[in-house]
Amino acid sequence: MRPFTRRLRAPATTAVLAALTVCAALLPLPAGAAPARGSVPAFDTAPAAAALGRLLPDHAGQFRLSADPVDAGGGDSFSLSGTAGAVTLRGTSAAALLTGAGWYLEHVAGVDIGLPGDSVTRLPAVLPGVGTPVTRSAVVPHRYALNDTDQGYSGAYRDFAAYRHEIDVLALHGVNEVFVQTGAELPYYRALQDFGYREDELRGWIPAPAHQSWWLLQNMSGFGGPVSEQLLTARAALGRRITDQLRSLGMTPVLPGFFGTVPPGFAARNPGARAVPQGDWTGFTRPDWLDPTGPVFARLAARYYRAQSEAFGDSAMYKMDLLHEGGDAGPVDVAAASGAVQRALLTAHPGAVWAILGWQDNPSTALLAGVDRSRMLVLDGLSDRYDGLDRDARWQGTPYAFGTVPAFGGHTTFGADTGAWAERFQQWRTRPGSALSGIAYLPEGTGTDPAAFALFTGLAWQDGPPDLDAWFSAYPSARYGGADPHATAAWTALRRGPYGMASGTWSEPQDGLFAARPSLTVTSAASWSPDALRYDPAYVRRALDELLAVAPAVRESDAYRFDLVNTARQALADHSRALLPRIADAYRGADLAGFRSLAGQWRDDLALLDRLVGSDRRFLLGPWLAAARAQGATPAERNQLEYDARSILTTWGGRTASEDHSLHDYANREWAGLVSGLYAQRWGSYLDSLDRALSSGSAPEPVDWYAVDDAWARRTGPRPDEPTEPSGDPVDLARAVADALPPA
Repeated sequence: MRPFTRRLRAPATTAVLAALTVCAALLPLPAGAAPARGSVPAFDTAPAAAALGRLLPDHAGQFRLSADPVDAGGGDSFSLSGTAGAVTLRGTSAAALLTGAGWYLEHVAGVDIGLPGDSVTRLPAVLPGVGTPVTRSAVVPHRYALNDTDQGYSGAYRDFAAYRHEIDVLALHGVNEVFVQTGAELPYYRALQDFGYREDELRGWIPAPAHQSWWLLQNMSGFGGPVSEQLLTARAALGRRITDQLRSLGMTPVLPGFFGTVPPGFAARNPGARAVPQGDWTGFTRPDWLDPTGPVFARLAARYYRAQSEAFGDSAMYKMDLLHEGGDAGPVDVAAASGAVQRALLTAHPGAVWAILGWQDNPSTALLAGVDRSRMLVLDGLSDRYDGLDRDARWQGTPYAFGTVPAFGGHTTFGADTGAWAERFQQWRTRPGSALSGIAYLPEGTGTDPAAFALFTGLAWQDGPPDLDAWFSAYPSARYGGADPHATAAWTALRRGPYGMASGTWSEPQDGLFAARPSLTVTSAASWSPDALRYDPAYVRRALDELLAVAPAVRESDAYRFDLVNTARQALADHSRALLPRIADAYRGADLAGFRSLAGQWRDDLALLDRLVGSDRRFLLGPWLAAARAQGATPAERNQLEYDARSILTTWGGRTASEDHSLHDYANREWAGLVSGLYAQRWGSYLDSLDRALSSGSAPEPVDWYAVDDAWARRTGPRPDEPTEPSGDPVDLARAVADALPPA
């Protein structure tokens, strides 16, 4: 995609955890009984019990888990019953059990575990009983999560604990299919050695991890490399742990399939092969495309899938995007090529589903003409973005998932076109002959918008459109672990503001101008972002005041602190769009005193922004960089991987991609260390140059911004100005933001 705590009583002990394993074990069938005819074999509930032990260490022993048989072809469901301290959960998979637990936490216990943030410290020591038994079923079989760009913008260097927590939370919210890229380079590395390539050639062709997403999309290669043998091995081992974790919960690890990406010179080394040059993608030379209709493709695909299965095991779904974002078919018949790609997949994995992103012109009519469409799933990335869509007609009845692509580049700005979600999903799903069979949560970067995540994933578990006013009014009660009128007022305001944006142009809100390359006329930090506010900023400002007025008990939750910092951050970022034009007017009017006063406000706001986001670990640059360095085996490799992690946030690539194709700041985000270390430095230099120009009557000095950004990207750490731990009180700092801003 275009880079487009307070402890509660009775802590869990070894004995309690041992008892949990026993009570969560699969309930046996009555003597002499047989499984229901056509039912799927029973599953082990222990992985769900282990997940609850991680998420609710003080309360997991109060759940009793058992497996419900599911008829072959039936959908997922869960049932809840039980009394105080003894909650019974039944489900059709370990993941469905966790979905039931998530429903219980929100609707019965009144707390939430989000992505990110939770309020579990607000749970009573004894969990409340269910009252009237509850059963819920998924209304669609496919509940897919994660974008092709997830590795790049969510963090390519996360450890297993981070991935496991994300999987746990995805399951709590009803997801059952998760895209896994970690280690995806290994099958290419192993397979292509049998087709004429040396190990060192392939390690130089494979990009560093933060940029591998676009290599897998056939957009680029090599940047940030070469990768080392130890890194390849370590990432493959991590990928295996991730896929095994998903399988243990009954979730599908969606793996990258093979559709023909090959290194330079493939045809010369493999007689009979035809490789089609793919030209340029935003300043990068694209890898060649091996003609799938030729005699070599099937052999290479078989070798790739064998290597992949050896490394990660098998799956039932594989993700492939032929001719993504301007790919060139050349003389190749697209229908014949797509048919050959699917045959290779089904030969290796009979019955597998090919998932493909619905994006720009993909999948084309020609591509769909060559495949068995019943074995396809289109992940629609534009369901909420444009109006007048007819996906059933466009894709000729091919099964598809209603999707959303927010958080482009992992931007910190929150908000969504929720009206389109509420109206279209049920409308499209229930019309006669609909092929809609899933949802697809596809943020380019995860962990920025817990409310949007909760609302969107919930669509798949309710038989009817959500009442958005009621949903947003109720949301903060569980989110913060208790009802509060000011929290309700805050989220009512946010519903009308960033969560009330209209569809038709974008699926994300605007970014902030503090992160933009300095200019008096700049309207966005990223080139492919909205160039104006998409909502009335007064709603965010009002929400900040209301969040600051909540009762002291509400402030105890982790979720509240995250949301408070996030809302204050967004209010300050929104204000940048009001302040910059005033600075420009003062400069153009040669008002030196006015310019200096307003420029001083801009600098003060940047400093306050950095202190604010520095109070929450999820807004720190330091852990992002430390994670990259931790995966290097030598000082040189640690520096190499740190550059990979820094450059994806700033220059994105070399000078041509960054400047001529405007990829710089595509992944901008308001993080402590990034704000002070780069954004404030850029604006400080720029405002100083304007001040000198006004004072002397001369033109401002030109600045090579790429050189500035590249120098920052090539820093090596750890550095004291890029801390890995938060500092400061988030409530005090959010109040300082409210005091610094004009009233709503």
